[in-house]
Amino acid sequence: MSYNQVSIDSASLEYRAMIPATNSLALKLAVAILLVTLGDPAWALRCGNRIIKEGMLEAEVVELCGDPVSVERMGFILRPFIIKRPAGKPGHHSTGRFYGGYHEELEVVEMLFNFGPHRLMRRIRFEGGRVSYMETAGYGYREKSR
Repeated sequence: MSYNQVSIDSASLEYRAMIPATNSLALKLAVAILLVTLGDPAWALRCGNRIIKEGMLEAEVVELCGDPVSVERMGFILRPFIIKRPAGKPGHHSTGRFYGGYHEELEVVEMLFNFGPHRLMRRIRFEGGRVSYMETAGYGYREKSR
């Protein structure tokens, strides 16, 4: 690490301090890390300038991202039915969620969205009509004109 030397002369008092030199690369890196941590959560994706988050409805995603290039119906899964209640009620778990006593069957659908050859495609999985998983799927492609 390099240091800049600073001296202060006041009357007969002389003070010398070693102050670390400002490294612009380190400063830029710190700012970049700060911006990344303050940005959207990792479980959110963008369709253009619109944010798609876990839990959004299928219709909302299609409205924001446009029509998918493919829709694949994967089948059904069983999930425990979780009832959400306000936290702090007597007899309920402190998180406000508890098992409802049965399972629900949810349809699983995957949609692929193509935004062209210079942008990444998005694969979004819906369980029960809500976003449950999102990922990028490589660069898109030009659709052939008919």
